[in-house]
Amino acid sequence: MSVRSLVCHMNIVLADGSTADSTKASGKAARLNVGDGSLSPAFEAQLAGLKQGDNHKFTLAPEDAFGAVNPDAIHHMDRSRFPADMTLEQGVILSFAGPGGSEIPGIVREVAGDSVTVDLNHPLAGHTVTFELEVVEEL
Repeated sequence: MSVRSLVCHMNIVLADGSTADSTKASGKAARLNVGDGSLSPAFEAQLAGLKQGDNHKFTLAPEDAFGAVNPDAIHHMDRSRFPADMTLEQGVILSFAGPGGSEIPGIVREVAGDSVTVDLNHPLAGHTVTFELEVVEEL
């Protein structure tokens, strides 16, 4: 299968109607590569036939969007593993070294004494989300 790219402005809206992310807010459209395996089959199916100028809105379940919450991605770490001057409190986003030099974001879920609970799941994992796409360009 050949790969085609769509450059889209995109809003990601949660079930409660709040916007989780917006490329319009950042001013940077997203490039979606269809056919390279980077998107879920359900997401790719929604992009089929879209062309420049199209607007499309669709809702995906967690397993078709950012995945279900994986309990194995929640880690309890000792406070001593972090710099002494680092602020560790619920909601703080930290960066961890991933495979191949990549960075993996982690969210501090709880701090109890010397124990820090860090969640390495995608922040939108476990959420049903609605995507509002505006196709800016086809590549």
